[in-house]
Amino acid sequence: MRVISYNLRKHRAVNELENLVDSHGADILCLQEASTEAIPDRIGGLTLADATSGNRLGLAVYYRANTYQSLKVHSLALKKSLHDRVLKPAEERMLGVHLRDIDHGSELIVASFHAAPLTALNSLRRKQIRAALEELGSLGAGLPVLMVGDYNYPVFKENLGQDVRAAGYELSLSDSRTYTRYKFFRGHYDFATSVGIEIDRITTLPQGRSDHLPILIQAEVPQQIRAQAG
Repeated sequence: MRVISYNLRKHRAVNELENLVDSHGADILCLQEASTEAIPDRIGGLTLADATSGNRLGLAVYYRANTYQSLKVHSLALKKSLHDRVLKPAEERMLGVHLRDIDHGSELIVASFHAAPLTALNSLRRKQIRAALEELGSLGAGLPVLMVGDYNYPVFKENLGQDVRAAGYELSLSDSRTYTRYKFFRGHYDFATSVGIEIDRITTLPQGRSDHLPILIQAEVPQQIRAQAG
């Protein structure tokens, strides 16, 4: 399974998506800061599962329809920061999709996530991440879960890692930093949390028009979990 996550920076990088999907053979594409009214139904052979509707700039998830079947989608509004209350950039900060592997019959949940911006406290972002993971876990008891996106968490990730592990998930970073716009805020912003999924590698891809760099997650559901789900 090859998953790309990309914060488009106010939709600026949308024209890069088809090339990204084709070049890296992506099976799933998770977007943040997309103008959801302007995105296409298909990108590079991937089909739109759903996009948030309550956001000025929202989330979207695409999947390869000859590999997966979309069973259910679910978006979630999380605890708001002051930035959210004043500027209202996002109502829904998590979009999850329940997928079935057509060949194996197994199921999994993949989600696109966008945490509150750096003007909020890390403690709020940790609450948002915990709430999102709890919600995804409720979509299908015992199913593998992969949540990727912009966590806006460049420092003190040890605390976040402890929180994520306490919830039964693993936190995985890419091989190099994913945000470069401001000198003092550079670092890893875009990564993954997962359970029941083996992360083989997360690669930071070359920068395009966004201030975030896209990441490519290469992962698989272990065979024993596929067998149980099947």
